[in-house]
Amino acid sequence: MFRIDDENKIISSQECRAAIVGIQKNRDISYSMEELAGLAEAAGAHVAGQMIQKTEKMNPATLIGAGKVLELAEICESMELDTVIFNEELNGAQIRNLENALDRRVIDRTILILDIFAMRALSKEGRLQVELAQLKYRLPRLTGFGKSLSRLGGGIGTRGPGEKKLETDRRHINKRINDIKKELIHIKTSREAQNSKRKRSRIPVVALVGYTNSGKSALMNRMLEMTEKEEKSVASEDMLFASLDTQHRSIKLKDGKTFILVDTVGFVSELPHMFLDAFKATLEEAAHADLLLQVTDLTCQDQDFHNEVTKKVLEEIGAGHKEKITVYNKADMVPENEIPVYGSCSVAVSAETGDNMETLMKMIQSRIFADRIDVSLLIPYSNGELFSYICERGTVKTKEYVEEGIRVKAQIPQKDYHRVKAYEII
Repeated sequence: MFRIDDENKIISSQECRAAIVGIQKNRDISYSMEELAGLAEAAGAHVAGQMIQKTEKMNPATLIGAGKVLELAEICESMELDTVIFNEELNGAQIRNLENALDRRVIDRTILILDIFAMRALSKEGRLQVELAQLKYRLPRLTGFGKSLSRLGGGIGTRGPGEKKLETDRRHINKRINDIKKELIHIKTSREAQNSKRKRSRIPVVALVGYTNSGKSALMNRMLEMTEKEEKSVASEDMLFASLDTQHRSIKLKDGKTFILVDTVGFVSELPHMFLDAFKATLEEAAHADLLLQVTDLTCQDQDFHNEVTKKVLEEIGAGHKEKITVYNKADMVPENEIPVYGSCSVAVSAETGDNMETLMKMIQSRIFADRIDVSLLIPYSNGELFSYICERGTVKTKEYVEEGIRVKAQIPQKDYHRVKAYEII
């Protein structure tokens, strides 16, 4: 497990051995538990044990029954486990009671996800958003976290704000929350200015969205490679939440048209509410996009579930109405005869091999540049501002400097045609 110093830096690490615990009521939770194990591994833990209790009514004191608590304590002792991770959200009293009974660190799915975010966030905004979400989560649970924070001196569930901050009183934590909100407002203002500039330039924005580990970052890297910009590639690993910070890249097509490609943080089932609140500004990148690429792992047996989770999150951030293309990734890992036939709004590709990527690029182009028209113009030298305007708002295919002015063949937004109509030549 990781140990954190006063400045929230990793100073050493050792293996964290954990057990995962889930409550099954009226639905199968095998997939949710499998995902929880993946989250734990992404946080640096080795999942050595698992427990599922089938019940209609959860114990208000310890979530699981007294008999299960004893059974879990025996498992932890015999397997030398130091952490127990619950699939359900725990309150402060439940954390305290479970830690007293188990003599182990106890965390839940929410703090586990936030802990991964704390580890993966690279930008200032990302780190602030993580800290804000963690503080909001832990504020009502201070009484339950006291023993957890002093038990092992760091580890899963303690990254981000750091132990010293979490041990301060509510007044200081509330002050820190307010300070972070002010900083995020300032960052949001700067981002909105950038978005306004993009809108004025009318450069289309395409956002990659979808379930975590579906291959969004790999897809972005493949598209960059196709445009010979692999030096600007983004981090891509086969794990949950391999990338957290929003990434922007300029994609220039073969015909000279350009669009902005945005890689957003992946979604996950039972996404904590404070995640949506804290990361709303970042997730709004999808809401402001002209087109969404909803990436789905074709090899996953839970595609429908992943798409439903993605749909729900998009609706919550105000992007549910956006035009989208469903991109089924990892087609190279599925037998050709098993790849379904999709409609005009979907395509099966492989970011790994590049299969069918040209088709995807054409689909993108047909949607984001559908309102563009071709024009041939002769612009007088005295109207250089118009030529600059065309270069900024459209795509210049050819230009020739002649005695009368600049001969230009370009593609411009249809709404800008009235500005150039007087200079059009046949």
